[in-house]
Amino acid sequence: MFSQGKPSKGQVKSLRQRALEYLGKREYSYHELGKKLKSFAEESDDIAALLDDFKARGWLSDARFTEQLVHARQVKFGSARVANELREKGVADDLIASAVADIKPHELSNAHDVWQKKYKTNPATREEWAKQARFLQSRGFGFDVIKKVLNRTEPED
Repeated sequence: MFSQGKPSKGQVKSLRQRALEYLGKREYSYHELGKKLKSFAEESDDIAALLDDFKARGWLSDARFTEQLVHARQVKFGSARVANELREKGVADDLIASAVADIKPHELSNAHDVWQKKYKTNPATREEWAKQARFLQSRGFGFDVIKKVLNRTEPED
């Protein structure tokens, strides 16, 4: 017979069990979890029905996933990069807009902190300015924020 706990090599985890294990480790978006489960599904499995059930029970929430991702990323990345990552994970546009609105007020200070951690002094040449601007741009900060960070002459409190 089967033992309790982890399945042996002959035992196969159900799709439901696998989904619960994933959700036990971290939040997933509806789209992301569906994609992850697809490789384990058989023809008879209905992933959408399983995910809809999880959503109805409150175990799967794109809003919670968005909140968690924004909380983790907003300190290191700008709103453009966070919004792009949420789009890739299949999050709805209204949730993305709300997340961006939450990030925007702190974006300048976050960009300054990210810049200050990597670069200790203001750029002295155009080449240094361009290099630092590209760095901040790669982190998802907008050009208006980048200009304010790099053109600062004295630190603000």
